[in-house]
Amino acid sequence: MPGKANPSCKIEAFTLVELLSVLAIVLILGSLLWTAMMRGKQRSFQVVCLNHLQQWGLATQLYTLEHEDWLPRDGAPNGTSRENGWYIDLPRALGIPDYHQMPWRTNGAHPPRTSIWICPSNRQRSNGINLFHYCLNAYVNGRGAGSQVKHHSIPLPGSTIWMFDNGGRAAVAGQNNVHTNVHNQGAQFVFLDGHAAKFNHTNYWDFVRNRGRLGNPSLQWKPRNR
Repeated sequence: MPGKANPSCKIEAFTLVELLSVLAIVLILGSLLWTAMMRGKQRSFQVVCLNHLQQWGLATQLYTLEHEDWLPRDGAPNGTSRENGWYIDLPRALGIPDYHQMPWRTNGAHPPRTSIWICPSNRQRSNGINLFHYCLNAYVNGRGAGSQVKHHSIPLPGSTIWMFDNGGRAAVAGQNNVHTNVHNQGAQFVFLDGHAAKFNHTNYWDFVRNRGRLGNPSLQWKPRNR
């Protein structure tokens, strides 16, 4: 008869346990997707940074070709040199503005845009004095902002560090300034032959003594002839 319910038809409903199980699965899948997205983002940042270091390596090769094989001078570690120094000479070799034309160098509130100067994974900002995401190896030219050596005087350019991911802010420093975890527990380096590569922090950092390691043949800080 019309309006009479069929007792054989039952309405299926989710129990609370089933709803919670579905919710847990959705949350797990969302977490996995978010982790994968973040890993992909960090990987892309690593590629961008490596490209920046390769550009600095190219600029160095161009500079030596134009200056009778001389490497660029270091410049003052705090970035105050204006006549010469790697952060002036190398940008000129590439035809781009030098360090002193960057608005973020002395302004921590000014967000630096990704450029050859900036590693997108490095959250370091200016202390009001300076900011270098990439640092020059202080051992290559030797002591003094104006010191210079010729490129061919370096016996192992393929393993001699020229620049690296900076854990501080200085323009020029040694092994204790390498960032320990800017790219998936590691940092990136460009060498005097122009190639760049990423190394795990265990290759260059002593966590017991909290300082940079020396002696890794793949990461030469001090040229062998010094």
